[in-house]
Amino acid sequence: MPGVVVDSNRSSSTTDDPRPPFAAVAVATVAVLGAVVAALSATRYGYYYDELYFIAAGKHPSFGYADQGPLVPLLARSMDWLFPGSFVALRIPAVAASVAVVVMSAAIAREMGGGRGAQVLTAIGCATSAYILGQAQTLSTNAVDTLLWVVLTWLLVRWVRTRDDALLLAAGLVTVVAVQVKWLVPVFWIAVIVAVGWAGPRVLLRRPALWWGGGIVLLAAAPGLIWQARNGWPHLGMGSVVRGQTAGTVWFVPLTLQWWGLLGAVLVVCGVWQLCRSPRLRPYRFLGVAFLLVVASIAIGGGRSAYGAGFYPMVIAAGAVGCTAAPRRWLRIAVVPTVVLSVVAAVVYVTPWRAASDYTPAPNRAAALGPSAYSELGWSELVAATADAYRALPPHRQRTAVVVTEWYVQAAALDHGRSAAGLPPVFSPNRGYGYFGVPPDTTETVIYVGGTEQDLSRWFTSVVPVGKTNYRIGIPGITTDATIWECTGTEQPWSLMWPRMLRL
Repeated sequence: MPGVVVDSNRSSSTTDDPRPPFAAVAVATVAVLGAVVAALSATRYGYYYDELYFIAAGKHPSFGYADQGPLVPLLARSMDWLFPGSFVALRIPAVAASVAVVVMSAAIAREMGGGRGAQVLTAIGCATSAYILGQAQTLSTNAVDTLLWVVLTWLLVRWVRTRDDALLLAAGLVTVVAVQVKWLVPVFWIAVIVAVGWAGPRVLLRRPALWWGGGIVLLAAAPGLIWQARNGWPHLGMGSVVRGQTAGTVWFVPLTLQWWGLLGAVLVVCGVWQLCRSPRLRPYRFLGVAFLLVVASIAIGGGRSAYGAGFYPMVIAAGAVGCTAAPRRWLRIAVVPTVVLSVVAAVVYVTPWRAASDYTPAPNRAAALGPSAYSELGWSELVAATADAYRALPPHRQRTAVVVTEWYVQAAALDHGRSAAGLPPVFSPNRGYGYFGVPPDTTETVIYVGGTEQDLSRWFTSVVPVGKTNYRIGIPGITTDATIWECTGTEQPWSLMWPRMLRL
C-alpha cells in the first residue's frame, strides 16, 4: 500500500518519501481564505462571557481551576495585557488555531496517501465546518484543545508510516500541553490504547517511547491533580452541570454532524467507513475504532458535542482519501456541489447579521441573534448599572463594600471593567470564580448582582433592591432582568459563610 510501512520491526523511515507531494499552494489558499473568514467572525459584537472569565482567571494564577487547566487563562491574560480592551486581539490565538487545524488536516490526508485532491478536499471540509469557524470566534479551551488533538492524530498517523519513536515522545509532550487545557485528553489515549489492542498495530504498545511519554504526562498533570484533591475535586462536579446542558445521547451524533457542515458530515461518515472497511487504510483502522469509542463515551457520558472535535479532522481526511479514489463521474456529481454548498453555508454562518436587532421585537431579539451573539452583548451596561448602585452608597460605606454576583460571568465582566468604573473588589461563589478569593470579614456592605430576595435572605439580614440590569439584547438573569441589591448584616464571618455559598 502506498505511503505505509508494512514491516512492524522497522525503526526508521525510508530514504525516498513515499507520500504524494504536499499541495502547499492549494492548501495555503484554503487556509488563507479560512483565516479571512475566521478573522471576520472574530470581529463581531464584543467579549464572549467565557473570555471575560478566562481573563479574570488569568489574574489568579494557579496550577488548577474548577473547570479547566491553567493554559487558556494564562493565554487570555497575556493577550489582554498586550492588547488591553481588545476582544479582537484576544481571539488571535483562536483564529491561528483554527487555521492550523485546516493545514494539519491536509497533512494527515497526505500521510494516509492522499494526493492533491484529497488534501484540498480535507482542508475545505474543515475550513467550512461551523465547529472550526465557531471556535475562531472566541478564545476558548475547545479552540486550543481541538488543535492539540489534531496534532496528536497526525503524530500517530505518521508513526504508522515511519515507525519513528521520536513521534511518540512528541505526542507525550503535546499531551502535556493538552492536560493544561482541559482534562479530556485521557479519553483520547484510553480509546487509542483499547483500539490498538483490538485492531493493532500492537507493536505500538511495546514501544518504550509511548510509556515514557505517559510518565512525563503524569508528572506534568500532578500539580493540577493535587489542586483538585485539595479543593474537593470540583471538576468532577462540573460533569453533572454539563450533562444538564446537553441534548442527550440520542441527539448527540445528529447534532454533531450538523455542526460539521454538509461536506464535513459527508466526509466523516465516509471516513468512518473507510477506516473500518477499506484495505487501503487498514493500518489506520485503530484510529477509526478509537474515534468511535471517543464519540460513544462522550455521548453516553453526557458531554458536549464539541468535546473530541479534534478527532474529526483525521476522519475527514480518511473520508477525503476514499472519496478521491472514487470514479471521476461520481466526484463531479456529488463532491463539487457539496463543496459549493458548504462554502456558501460557511459564508452565511459568519455574516454579522446585526440588523436582526433592528426589526425583531424586544423579547425575541436574543433568539434572533443566537446565543453566540447575545452572550457577547450588554457587559458595559452591566458594569454601568452596578457602578451606579455602588456610587449611591455614602462614602464611608463605600470603603467597606464589595461586589458579589450570582453568576461567574457577571463577576468576570465587572472585574474586567472594574478599574474604569471605580468598583470595589468583585467576588462570586459560582463555578471557578468561587475559588478566586473570599470577601474580607471586614466587609459591611455588599452590592449583590442577581439572585432573589428569598435566596439572599439566607445570608443577609437586610436585602434592598437598588437597581436592575435591563440591556435590550442580553442573557436573562445576567445582563437583562437581573436585580441589583444592597445587602448588609451577615450572620457569620465571610470566611465561614463562603464555603457554604460555593456552587457549580
